[in-house]
Amino acid sequence: MARRVPSFAKVPEALGAHIDAEELLDLFAEGDAQVGNTAFVGLELSYEDAGSATFDTVAFRGCTFDGVDFSGCTFRDVRFQGCRFIRCSMDRAWLNRCDMVDCSAPGLSLLQARLAGVAVSSSDLSYANLSECTVDVLCMRAVRLIEAAMQRTRLKRAEFDGCDLTRIDVFGTPLAGIDLSTCEFAAPVLSSDFRELRGAKVSVEQALALVGLLGVTVADD
Repeated sequence: MARRVPSFAKVPEALGAHIDAEELLDLFAEGDAQVGNTAFVGLELSYEDAGSATFDTVAFRGCTFDGVDFSGCTFRDVRFQGCRFIRCSMDRAWLNRCDMVDCSAPGLSLLQARLAGVAVSSSDLSYANLSECTVDVLCMRAVRLIEAAMQRTRLKRAEFDGCDLTRIDVFGTPLAGIDLSTCEFAAPVLSSDFRELRGAKVSVEQALALVGLLGVTVADD
């Protein structure tokens, strides 16, 4: 049975959109914008720099961000729903109570970000860079993580349920205690260093796949 991914953001469903795109860009230009109690629907931003903006109690629905730099931003009680991120960066950002639902974010960079409470479901994070992150709580359900990087990440609590983990590099990020038994992964699986898999919970089928990758033959009988 699939585990339910919790919702961390406390964003009310009835938020009104009080800031249009031009006003938001004017705030970004100040370098440390404070954006709160706002819902953005169908917003489109291309090649903009959000400075060190703080988003507090904000919902983004059906928005497209192309080449937008959110590095160093703070996301507190923020929900992204049905959004597209193209070549975007959230390096060194702080994601505190943040949900991502039905989103497409290929190549999203979260280098050295802090994920204090993040839930991701039914989304595509292929080619994402999650290296050197500090992760307090990260819950993922039905997420594509193809050719993504999670090197030298400090994991306190992470849950992966029904995810596609193909060619994930977790070098330097031990997965002891992480349950991967409901996920799908393929060669080369997870990391160039299989020692990072010590203590991870995998299914029998996954274990046999790993044995095959190591060049060991298992007799049918």
